[in-house]
Order: sequence, then C-alpha cells, then structure tokens
Amino acid sequence: MSVPDDLLVDVTGLAAELASVEPPVVLDVRWRLVGPPGRTDYLAGHLPGAVFVDLDAELSGPPGPGGRHPLPDPEALQRVLRAAGVRTGRPVVVYDGGDGMAAARAWWTVRWAGHRQVRVLEGGFGAWAGIGLPVSTEPPAVTPGDVTVRPGGMPVLDAHTAAEVAAEGVLVDVRAAARYRGETEPVDPVAGHIPGAVNVPATEYVGPDGRFPAADSLRARFAEVGVRPGVRVGAYCGSGVTAAQAVLALHRAGHSDAALYVGSWSHWITDPDRPVAVGADPGPSGP
Repeated sequence: MSVPDDLLVDVTGLAAELASVEPPVVLDVRWRLVGPPGRTDYLAGHLPGAVFVDLDAELSGPPGPGGRHPLPDPEALQRVLRAAGVRTGRPVVVYDGGDGMAAARAWWTVRWAGHRQVRVLEGGFGAWAGIGLPVSTEPPAVTPGDVTVRPGGMPVLDAHTAAEVAAEGVLVDVRAAARYRGETEPVDPVAGHIPGAVNVPATEYVGPDGRFPAADSLRARFAEVGVRPGVRVGAYCGSGVTAAQAVLALHRAGHSDAALYVGSWSHWITDPDRPVAVGADPGPSGP
C-alpha cells in the first residue's frame, strides 16, 4: 500500500508554505476535554495568520442524544469555515496543542464537509514554538472564504452500521483498555464497549506528541486485529474525537475507507436497548 502524502505537514514545511505567494489557511483548534478553553491558549500566542475555531461549539453540533460531539449542522459549519477564510481549492492546515486529537477531528470534519485539501500539522503548536518559529498575538486579517459544505466526504457510522461493522468487519475501540473492559468510566454514565469491537488504545498508534509511527508499523498493528484490504473497518471512542485520530492513522496505513462512528460510546449508550459488553473478550454481557 502507498502512503498518502496529503495527510500531514511538518513545521518546516508549513513555515515555507506560509512564506509563499499562496499560503494555506491555518486553523487553530486547540482544545481540552476539561480545563481552560482553547481560545485562551490561542489569545496567548498562535501561528501567524491562524484563525481559532472551537471544536465544541463550531466543529460539532450541540451535545445531546447524538452524543457529546455530534456532527455539526452543515449550514452552520459552512458559515464557520467561510468566516475562517476557507476557500474552494485552497489548502487548509489544522493544528492543536500537540497531541493531535482535536486537529485530527478538525481534519476529519473538513474532509467530511467535502474539502479534501486539509492536513494536520505534526506536533501542533508545541512543535512550531519549540524550534523558535514566530508566534503572534495579533488577530488575523481574514478574507472571507467561499467554500461550500457538501456532507459525505468521509464515511460515517451510526449505531446500526457500527454494530454491523463489529459483527462483520473490524470495529476498533480506541479508548484505554480499562474503559473498554468496563472496569472504569470517567466520562460517560455507562461502562463497557460495543459487542464485537476490538480494543486498540490510542497510545498504541500515536505518540503523546501527536506523531505517528511509520506507515508499515501502523499497518502491522491494525492487521493484528484483522484490519486488511477488503475488510470493512470503523473506529469509535468516547465521543468521536480520539477515534478521528484513529481514522487518520488508518488512512496513513493505507485504509482510506475507514469510517468514523461520530457519536461513539456517548451515543451508543443513549438507547438502553443497545447491548453492552464488558471484559477483555468481545460479546454482550446481558441486559
């Protein structure tokens, strides 16, 4: 399998692109599950020209029956992307604080919206600032974009199709092993996993700095749980953020058909009739 060259960009490559005649649009999507909002970090310093976009409020729909980070309304997303300067045919680069999770969800969302020219900055803001590249506190001058959001650019799973993939293909649960087994659940009200899902914790395919191992290593790790060409594959986590990074890793490994269960566990458990499995082996654990 070949490795796509349109997924990632390093800081030196981005610096050169930003100095060119036609630089990419840069989106700052720093985010935390808990703690101060990412905008606070953005105001303290960001890549020159970068526009802040809020993962919770602008790249996701309101939390509720669809999960904690459901799909955004397409018209609302279009307004957000245009306000950020996203234009048809103009590349986009997204970055976060460094772990790559929020950036990967932004990458996935922009591609889902039909704009394929989007890459993740390897190492995020930490890698950029860490080698002394310029940081700004000035608000950018943004020329409004003209992008048209056309949903469907990335494959999506709902609860029904996620269950199908778990039964007939490979549904990867990327949460920590203890959460998968149902031993603990620090965020959602029900512990366990989707019956038939296999566990590949995020720490096994991406480093804490958001950097991926070589494509061959990723391919080998996912192959261990049955991910191979021609096998239907999907990923989920707690609310569809970490799992978007798994989809990016799967793309890097050559599996560009990998689907995201956007609602993930936070959506699965909204219906008490959906089965819940616990323990290391896939399978329902009863009512």
